[in-house]
Amino acid sequence: MGLADFWVKPFQSNMFRSKTKDVISIFHKSSVPASGRVVTLLKQASAHSQETATEDQASDHSAQNKFAAREPFDLDITEADPTPDQLKNIWEYLGSGGAAQLVKGASTESEALKKLKESGDNFNRPVVVDWNQGKAVVGDNESEILKLVRELNK
Repeated sequence: MGLADFWVKPFQSNMFRSKTKDVISIFHKSSVPASGRVVTLLKQASAHSQETATEDQASDHSAQNKFAAREPFDLDITEADPTPDQLKNIWEYLGSGGAAQLVKGASTESEALKKLKESGDNFNRPVVVDWNQGKAVVGDNESEILKLVRELNK
């Protein structure tokens, strides 16, 4: 393989990909320290997914193991409350007990909707949602969030 092949082939293989990036959303509140930590973690994971190894880095990926190799994703950071449709999806992703995890003082989805209408502050943040894989994590459990990020495109 000549020098030209070394530089051209990597670009040719990526040039015609038309796959849309997956989206990970975080329902964030800047006044919640845990939410700030999760945003930082997701920004690092997103930036890492955009990087490619240089020739010097090709043999040592120890710093990258935390995020593991994966396809790039779009990070959606919002302080807005989720829509009713988004809430229903998140409840499905979380399984039984999802309403209690997402909304303070709620044990059912109808109670959760009622409490959210009373105050958006009843919504527990941070909530990380992988819409493409149908998964969600409530809180700042780093290992669960990294697991969610790594599972993209599997």
